[in-house]
Order: sequence, then structure tokens, then C-alpha cells
Amino acid sequence: MRILGINALFHDPAAALVIDGTTVAAAEEERFSRRKHGKRPVPFSAWELPEQAARWCLARAGLRIQDIDAVAYSFDPALAKPADLMGLDDPWDHLRLTYARQAPGFLATALPGLDPERVRFVPHHMAHAASAAFAAPAADTSSVLVLDGRGEATSHLAARRVQGKLEPLCGQELPHSLGLVYEELTEHLGFLRSSDEFKVMALASYGRPRMLAELRRHVHPTTDGGFHATGVPWHELCAPRRPDEEWTQDHADLAASAQACLEETLLELVRWLHGRTHDSTLTLAGGVALNCVANARIAREGPFSRVWVQPAAGDAGTALGSALLLSAHQGDEPLPMPGAALGRDWTDRELEDWLRTAAVPYERPDDIAATVARALADDAIVAWFQGRSEYGPRALGHRSLLAHPGYSRNLERLNDVKGREQFRPVAPMVLADRAGQLFDGQLPSPYMLFVHEVAPQWRDRIPAVVHVDGTARIQTVDPADEPLVARMLAEFERLTGLPVVVNTSLNTAGRPMVDDPRDALECFGSTPVDLLAIGPFAVRRPQAFGGGQEVAR
Repeated sequence: MRILGINALFHDPAAALVIDGTTVAAAEEERFSRRKHGKRPVPFSAWELPEQAARWCLARAGLRIQDIDAVAYSFDPALAKPADLMGLDDPWDHLRLTYARQAPGFLATALPGLDPERVRFVPHHMAHAASAAFAAPAADTSSVLVLDGRGEATSHLAARRVQGKLEPLCGQELPHSLGLVYEELTEHLGFLRSSDEFKVMALASYGRPRMLAELRRHVHPTTDGGFHATGVPWHELCAPRRPDEEWTQDHADLAASAQACLEETLLELVRWLHGRTHDSTLTLAGGVALNCVANARIAREGPFSRVWVQPAAGDAGTALGSALLLSAHQGDEPLPMPGAALGRDWTDRELEDWLRTAAVPYERPDDIAATVARALADDAIVAWFQGRSEYGPRALGHRSLLAHPGYSRNLERLNDVKGREQFRPVAPMVLADRAGQLFDGQLPSPYMLFVHEVAPQWRDRIPAVVHVDGTARIQTVDPADEPLVARMLAEFERLTGLPVVVNTSLNTAGRPMVDDPRDALECFGSTPVDLLAIGPFAVRRPQAFGGGQEVAR
């Protein structure tokens, strides 16, 4: 069966293609449209579809839309209720539901040749659950937990996978939502709601959870596998912050309190689920599963021996999940996703054509990995553009900014390059067989979705990647999966004695991650990056623009 998955209704529109249970391609619309998150999650944008991402997925497989057996849309309007009946203050939500009901017609217009009868509605949280349970390696029998802002009428799903079937166990009805509470906090702290929640997580490390007792009155688990999460009096706890205002210790303390409350609640949900299933493996999805601090605590203190998080855990991942679920329902065996590198790539010839068109001087060294390692050892900042782009919000060695971890100033330097807040951390990438010597936490961690304690003897050696609380959100690199990145890391260690390189996403604040060669050249040209490694080619700032830091050859 050839199934095209579509996520469109709320935010992070995306498309994914599953053929005979195998994930072939997946991409987010933002990478094509260059609009962060694709669109804002408001009812008036609910009609917008991931048209470019869908067309690319089809082209990747050499298919026409007429060749697709079914299109899976990750929301089922038949399960939805009016917003006021769910206790939500959203007077235009009925417009969102109207658009959802008309999705087959909209899709047929966007993808000419599609028979609207081939569109299938998939419950939102079942799509999230399938994106984790079916995509995870070695998880034929496993528990799955989904938490986000909202689906049709719930904000949470606990379920169990047994082979090709998903059994729902529990769902929390709206308005109670851990995701919506965290979104409210994000807005209260002056950040962009349903976009900047990761900033709150980072800010929490600077605070003390002194407001935790008050928050527990409004956010806490119940005894039936669900939770209470609504009605938090944010203004009574702390004055709101304006977007252009500096954060205060009160703001950090509120973030720390909310983060601690979230973690406590999640731990109880995980324990309840384990008590029902007694499985050894837990898979996680939904926007809340992008909270790597909470994930680390679940792995460390929870009852499951293995925790796996879907790398596109937010709504973008429901495109893949809906396709996998429908594929399984049609009798195909769902196979684990091959990794997060599911997006676009270019041949060496195509990349060279881009460089010639841009009229920038470039070279083709014998080994781009060794060239980059030498540049990093000389304290250059490198834009790294290699292979297929990542599915999900993390840069995992395909669309990355790299730097030397041994100089603390490189954190400020990278945040300046990206134009973002200085309290934001950057991440280390490390060879998988070396990670346990430097970091304490769940290993391997290939998708940068857990935090790890940095070993005390290493904190002064790699200060750029150590957050204020002594942790780091690491990416482990397996040479079998990422040979080029692994070779660069090994050469950097040979030159510096450090088995770690700084890795952050190749983009600037408020813009999607770089995806195609034009994006890479624009980012390189507009930021003080010293070297662009694009495929096997190297573009150096001094030669291209006649300035910047010299990079060793």
C-alpha cells in the first residue's frame, strides 16, 4: 500500500510517504515555504495544506497522486466537540472544524488528480501514537504515551502496541492539557506561544521551583491515568514579561516551577501506564515529548527500562504516524523509521551547479570531513550542509552550525550568529562509543531528545556545551549511520583531544532550518560563518567575501 500522510490543521504542516509499511520520505512545509512552523496555529489558517511537502514526497518516490492508495489526514472531525463544550475559549474553533471536514476537497484541489474518496481521517492522538510506537526500533510490544496541546477532544493518550495494532487505554479530556498550560506560560513569559516553549525549558535552568506548591493546586495527576491541568493564575504568581523586556529572576523561578510540575505529573502518568502494561519499552510523541529535560527524568526515574522519543514528536510527526497507522490497518507490517534524515538532498553535480550560479569561489578538498575538523580546531564556525535534511526540529548533523566546544565564548558567539537569546544552550555531538565517558544519561541518544549530566572532569574542557545546570542535550553519532559526521569527529579529536563538537541548527532566529542549497548560501552570506561545507565542497569566507576569520587549510 502507498499511503501519503498529511498533517495540516493546527501547526507544523507536513507530509510523509509510507510504501508497504516502509517510511520513504517525510518533510515539513516550513522547509519549502520558509515560514517558521509553516503557519500560525489559528482557525483562519487551518485550511492551509503542506502542498509543496506532499508534492516533493511523491516526486521522491517517482509517483503521481493517482498512484497513491490512500491519503491519511491526522485529525478526525467526527470526534471533535464545540470549543465551548470542551471549556476552551476559542470562538472561531468552529471554522477550524469546518475546514477539517472539507479537507478531502481541499486536498483534491491542491493535488490535482486525487480522488477525495481516498482521503481517510485518522484520530490525531492515534496518529501521534503510531508515529512513536510503529517508528521505534525493536518495539513490537511497547507502551506509548502522547501529550500535546490538543487533539479533537483530548490532550493525551496512553496506549499499547502489540505487533501491528494499537490499543488505546486512557485519554484526558479537554480543557485539561499539559501542553496548553505550557503554552500559556510561554506567552506569559513574553515568548511566542506554540513556538517558543523550548525557551521556557532553557530559562527554567536559571530558576528555583519556589512556586511549585501553588502550581500543584492547578496541575497534578489524578488516580485514573489522567490529570488536572487548567486555570493556572499566572498573573498572581509573577508579573508578565513583555517580549522586548529582560527576564527577571521571578520569570526564571516561574519557569523552573512549571517545569518541575510538568515532570512530576509526567512521571505519575508513566507509572500508571507501566502498571497497566508492565512493558519494558516506552515510546513518546506529542509536542510535550520535545521537552528533553522531562524525557531525561522519565528515563532516569520512571519504571521503563527503555524510553524512545520520535524525533518529529510535534504535530509534524502525525503526518508519518497517520500514514503508518493506515498502512498497518491495511495489512502492511509497519517498519521502524530509518532515521530522521528523510528530507531533500542533492547530488554533488547539483550542488556544484548551485555554487557556480552563486558565483562564489569554492574548492573540493580530498576529504571535507578532515577539512572541517581542521577549521573547527582553529576555532572557525562552520555551516555544515550534508545529505538529506532532518524531519523534526533538531539539527542532527545534516543542516548544522558547528564550533569548537573548548572555548566558553563560542556559546555567545553562536547565539550572536543566530540572533537569539544568550540564555539558550547549544548541544554537543559525540561518537556513540565515547559518550558514556563524558555524559551520564540515556544512551544512545541520536535525536537530541534527552539531557545528560556532564562528567565533572569534562565540564571545564568543553564549556561551550555545558548548560548553567551542568547538563547538555547530546547527540550520539554511530559511524554506521553517520559515517561522514563520525569521521569529522574522529579527526577533530585527533587534532584537539576533544571527542565533542558543538552542534546547533543551521538557521537564524525566527526562520526555519536551512533546507536547500539556496538557503545554505543565503545563511552563509548573511552571517559571520567562516566556512560552508556543502556536500564535498568548501566555501571560505575570506575568499568569498574578502573578510572574516582566516580558516586553516
